[in-house]
Amino acid sequence: MAVGEVMRMEIPAGGELTVTTPELHVLAVDDSIVDRKVIERLLRISSCKVTTVESGTRALQYLGLDGGKGASNLKEVNLIVTDYSMPGLTGYDLLKKIKESSAFREVPVVIMSSENILPRIEECLKEGAEEFLLKPVKLADVKRIKQLIMRNEAEECKTLSHSNKRKLQEDCDTSSSSSSSSSHDDSSVKDTPSSKRMKSESENLSSLF
Repeated sequence: MAVGEVMRMEIPAGGELTVTTPELHVLAVDDSIVDRKVIERLLRISSCKVTTVESGTRALQYLGLDGGKGASNLKEVNLIVTDYSMPGLTGYDLLKKIKESSAFREVPVVIMSSENILPRIEECLKEGAEEFLLKPVKLADVKRIKQLIMRNEAEECKTLSHSNKRKLQEDCDTSSSSSSSSSHDDSSVKDTPSSKRMKSESENLSSLF
């Protein structure tokens, strides 16, 4: 799962599995203050927690991937939305660094751009971007992305639940098999001819006294 739980499994006394859905934490990266405000507003309307930064470098610092003091204090982020064209570290460069990180490689990254350049789009998708959105980003785009991520997380939780149930069943079967084998061994020891002979001799000695 990605850093920060999006879905949390709960098993009440009745044994029914329920899934709760805390809000998504989104890191929005854009050097344009106007575009930053727009995407932040759209995300908040969609009930997301939002953190905004103005550059790819600041994003790495926030995530603790800059090699500095923050490296030991990784943030919980469920989605990263970044502009493509930024001075210094571009959105594509940021995408590559995130996907190279063991802590954040599973976190979905969405690239935004006002330029519809096909090779650029294909390059980002090939590198692991979840989607490539053209500006201006619309509320429908944000809601679609959120639903996609929530659905993916729900499927991961379901897979994890089935895996845990299967492992529990295997453990129970192994324990049951081991107990049965031990019981059978004890029974075999009691029924051996040697054991019967020793018992008979003991009874004979007792009768003499």
